[in-house]
Amino acid sequence: MAIILVNILLAIAWAAVSGSFSVVQLLFGFVLGGAALWLIREQIGGVRHFRGAWNALKLGVIFIIELIKSSIHVAILVLSPWRQLQPAIIAYPLTVESDAEITLLANLITLTPGTLSIDVSDDRRTLYVHAIDAPNPTEVIEDIKTGFEELILRVFNP
Repeated sequence: MAIILVNILLAIAWAAVSGSFSVVQLLFGFVLGGAALWLIREQIGGVRHFRGAWNALKLGVIFIIELIKSSIHVAILVLSPWRQLQPAIIAYPLTVESDAEITLLANLITLTPGTLSIDVSDDRRTLYVHAIDAPNPTEVIEDIKTGFEELILRVFNP
């Protein structure tokens, strides 16, 4: 995690040297700093940082794809009033363990249209999720497990 802070500091340093703290300069500095850190990755032991960053990028792309797919699905549900919905509250067994991982998973589920994180059990092993239309709850569990949760584990444990 310290390497990401070094990368952020390098981005700020680049923006200071260039004389512009615009978003473009900060992003360019971040990419440039990441490239510099990549060149010395063996000396600083930072290979995990780059794997985690790559997995975070993949998680973001998967989230955007799921956001689009579920938005279309919810729009179809709204525009089809004759369709019988099968809402469900699903007890999702968690594989993620830390507070940050659980929070990220719960937020990604809530931000995806058609699902809402309700609560986490006291032992932090179950996340309760409301799905607007879940004729097969095990399919919803499998989608979350192979999508968001698997990538969150890779981001936090590269």
